Amino acid sequence: MFNPSRDQVRSFFIEAWRKHRAHEVLTPLEAIAADVIGLHPEYHAVVEDPDAIDRDFSPDDGQLNPFLHLSLHLAIEEQLSIDQPPGIRAAFNSACEKRGSRHDAMHDALECLGETLFDAQRRGGQPDGAAYVGCVLRRAERH
Repeated sequence: MFNPSRDQVRSFFIEAWRKHRAHEVLTPLEAIAADVIGLHPEYHAVVEDPDAIDRDFSPDDGQLNPFLHLSLHLAIEEQLSIDQPPGIRAAFNSACEKRGSRHDAMHDALECLGETLFDAQRRGGQPDGAAYVGCVLRRAERH
């Protein structure tokens, strides 16, 4: 199982964005990462700074960790590509239609994924895929 360190994840995003900006050949995963970064201009300065590998992003300081946010985007893109958990692709497509924006639907899914992971951690068990898909569907219905 792939379990990169914090520094490896951050280096991956920094390097994918560097290669994208330099018009170098990207791997498929780097291309997805560059697309996601492109949707977040508020993170460009961070991923353009090699020293960001060592930077702390504390919620106590009101900071959202951009690398965590980008990583969750990638996780959902992977889930959608293989429809895992089952039904996530259909739920997400429904959310896209209702929201009228793939990016807004993605952020709804990010919230659901975060809730699902938090719940699994709190219970000391595995994430509940059906609850996650249900959350995405419920959020879509609100819009």
